[in-house]
Amino acid sequence: MCGIVGAVARRNVIPILLEGLQRLEYRGYDSAGLAVRLSDGRMDRIRSVGKVAMLRRMVESSPMEGDLGIAHTRWATHGIPAERNAHPHMSGEKVAVVHNGIIENHGELREELKAKGYRFASETDTEVIAHLLADLLEREPDLLRATQQAIAHLVGAYGLAVATPGDPDRIIVARAGSPLVIGLGEGENFIASDVFALLPVTQRFVFLEEGDIAEIRRDGIRIFDGAGHPVQRQERVSQISASTADKGPYAHYMLKEIFEQPSVIAETLEGRIHKGRLLEESFGHEARTLFDKTRGVHIIACGTSYHAGLVARYWLEEIGIPCSVEVASEYRYRKVVVPEGTLFLSISQSGETADTLAALRYAKQAGYVGTLAICNVPESSLTRESDVALMTRAGPEIGVASTKAFTTQLTALRLITLALARRRGMEAETERRLVEELHALPRQVEVVLKLSEAIQAMAGAFVDKVHALYLGRGPFFPIALEGALKLKEISYIHAEAYPAGELKHGPLALVDASMPVVCALPDDPLLDKVLSNLQEVRARGGELFLFSDQSVKIELDRFQNLTLADIFPSTAPIVYSVPLQLLAYHVAVLKGTDVDQPRNLAKSVTVE
Repeated sequence: MCGIVGAVARRNVIPILLEGLQRLEYRGYDSAGLAVRLSDGRMDRIRSVGKVAMLRRMVESSPMEGDLGIAHTRWATHGIPAERNAHPHMSGEKVAVVHNGIIENHGELREELKAKGYRFASETDTEVIAHLLADLLEREPDLLRATQQAIAHLVGAYGLAVATPGDPDRIIVARAGSPLVIGLGEGENFIASDVFALLPVTQRFVFLEEGDIAEIRRDGIRIFDGAGHPVQRQERVSQISASTADKGPYAHYMLKEIFEQPSVIAETLEGRIHKGRLLEESFGHEARTLFDKTRGVHIIACGTSYHAGLVARYWLEEIGIPCSVEVASEYRYRKVVVPEGTLFLSISQSGETADTLAALRYAKQAGYVGTLAICNVPESSLTRESDVALMTRAGPEIGVASTKAFTTQLTALRLITLALARRRGMEAETERRLVEELHALPRQVEVVLKLSEAIQAMAGAFVDKVHALYLGRGPFFPIALEGALKLKEISYIHAEAYPAGELKHGPLALVDASMPVVCALPDDPLLDKVLSNLQEVRARGGELFLFSDQSVKIELDRFQNLTLADIFPSTAPIVYSVPLQLLAYHVAVLKGTDVDQPRNLAKSVTVE
């Protein structure tokens, strides 16, 4: 969701703050702002609605310098996108605050503070924190202790950074349910909600844990746990370079990430398969022990990651492993029955998805044999808090609409399926064949990417449409769900996905000449049934857009079809997701929407 950047240094921090905000744009936001302590001891603030570029122009038109500052990109939760609601929020000249998350008791606190004479200029929950701190500073002048007292009044989630003009060498930060990281420098230190923001200035990071509060000075940091005790958190050196997040020659991050899929899938497989064998040792000793105990799997995720879990259910149940898949926001609010020997498996690109993290924390007390996370960010909360983590190695994914994270999640889930199949008596020859099919996966995706121009031509038929229908059967139903999600996310065309066998149970009423119908047609045992369903679509005048194996014979009239080189059944869902990504991308480009930062959406959903 929103992004936080802060710095305390012996140089002008404004360029650091602006560059950090620019690097957090992919998270989604509607306004931006910064507050800097000037050399004369005043705190100056600039805020704007719209892109960080607008904020940069405002700063350039009113030059200022300061060696301590905090900055923020906001995605509206309380209050419309407007300058008055943009962060940082201040209480007079006394204190400045930036905040990610939601304060659930802000209404109660607002009334208490109004009664004391504080005036509110915004509709946000964050302004409550600023006035609460100002009130506490009247009696407790130390900013660290005042912040500790303030958070004791807060109910909800927050990643919080606080600065005051009376304290020239210190930023205070606190974390509860929303990620924060400290960047370490020489004679300067930094804070952010994401390491990407700080890569131009440091590769050394300390990740705050749940309940931590920290003091950030030029010459060092101090961290305290939720009970107020001093603690040490491990310093980590990031392997991500600042240039990794550049678009390179591609028009959009999303297109770059689609075309990176062969290499990142290969990277996800690297060291985990070799000469027809799954190298289970690469998962770690804890994973092997966990797999030995596993008799069933509960998969919990949100959005695209949830679709990956739905595909994995077909794979796991094919080998006799009972599997259920649930959206994290539903799972965490119901009474869950955990059969003996069940593994809790969570999936998240960022590892900071609020609902998925809450589900994991619940699961730790629910009687599972253990918790396993599939994640793309090694330093994330989900990774650190799970018993075992299998990293997807997709690299930074900047585009809001997930692509390479999805296919690498599926690749990781396929590896887990093979590990569990071993425990169900999978023969060595079967393992060799399935591992070789995984080994061929990057090459098969490369071949599909060569269809990009042909898919672009197909996309022209969608530009004037307002609805689309995606169909699939078996594991290709979740792929249809993912294809429909991609189209609606970035082109704003209303798209729905159904199991093809459900057409006659309602969706067929929607089909007419203005309704594009998209379907993947692999050469599998359900092919004839899907073709029969598509005949029903053609009989109602529906316009068909198909992707099929070369061996598939289609006896329909008036349809568009792109053939893929024959795909191995075990990895076909992964390969067939790629043309659907390209279709959504090209439709969005033709419609002129903001492909990388679609309206109303954020990359990492760190609040409910």
